[in-house]
Amino acid sequence: MIIDCHGHYTTAPQALWEWRKRQVADPRNASRQPDISDQEIQDSLEGAQLKIQRERGTDLTFFSPRAGSMEHHVGDARTSAAWSRVCNDLIHRVCRLYPANFAPVCQLPQSPGVPPANCIAELERCVNELGFIGCNLNPDPSGGWWKEPPLTDRWWYPLYEKLVELDVPAMVHVSSSCNPAFHFTGAHYINADTTAFMQLIQGDLFRDFPTLRFVIPHGGGAVPYHWGRYRGLAQDMGKPLLKDHLLKNVYFDTCVYHQAGIDLLLKVIPADNILFAAEVVGAVRGIDPETGRHYDDTRRYVDAVAGLSTIEKRKIFEDNARKIYPRLP
Repeated sequence: MIIDCHGHYTTAPQALWEWRKRQVADPRNASRQPDISDQEIQDSLEGAQLKIQRERGTDLTFFSPRAGSMEHHVGDARTSAAWSRVCNDLIHRVCRLYPANFAPVCQLPQSPGVPPANCIAELERCVNELGFIGCNLNPDPSGGWWKEPPLTDRWWYPLYEKLVELDVPAMVHVSSSCNPAFHFTGAHYINADTTAFMQLIQGDLFRDFPTLRFVIPHGGGAVPYHWGRYRGLAQDMGKPLLKDHLLKNVYFDTCVYHQAGIDLLLKVIPADNILFAAEVVGAVRGIDPETGRHYDDTRRYVDAVAGLSTIEKRKIFEDNARKIYPRLP
């Protein structure tokens, strides 16, 4: 089985985005759910995510709201709570319509300066009532200004306690960038992946939460490329070896869009810590002129890695996802 651990509903019906515009203009417009039919949901997927699943041989996608539209920096905590509920309810509907194709991952109602404990009620609703298997956690709700404490700060602990209690992992994933210095998918996303990993090196979070699990997407940002730097920094700080300090709790996905990048990821990071992902339809949608194939057709990169054993491939394509997301049916 091929499980893609990283998919977003980037093709959601236009009615969702029209609802969002009305909500941002006047939060009182959030009193009603957007009017979206099952047929509109099906139409939005059949020619996009489902078509790509069939063409590329992917069986199941972990599906969450569009990351760039989480927009935790917009409005206040009430705005974020209403928007998150609407988006999560729509993901639930998708997964009810296509239970064999999609497994639900929720958006958290984060807001700048608001304690993460404020997210617990929506997380519990999604997991306990709607059957969600994980969540996306934004380490920078300010949208590129990095105003929140590091992920290792006790400010985050109430949310971590709930993640451990529910036995669900979090994918560390920022949203859109308000900072003009950072393009949101080309810089802000990769910056966040790298920053989160460095924060985890500096702290001792997993001493307090030995069963907490994070997935860092986009191949870990700069982490695999600079693995020696991070090993050396951890050593200089008196931390344990990274395999003991972080790799029992931190995992990486394969949203890396060229063969050399995937080769490096799998050379540096153990197969036990890698989950297959493609993030389609996502940040890069074009065809690579060097190969004639879509950049985000990541399965072919993994299949082409020299020396990767059948057992290692099975871990990357399926077993690791089942281990890290135990609520997956």
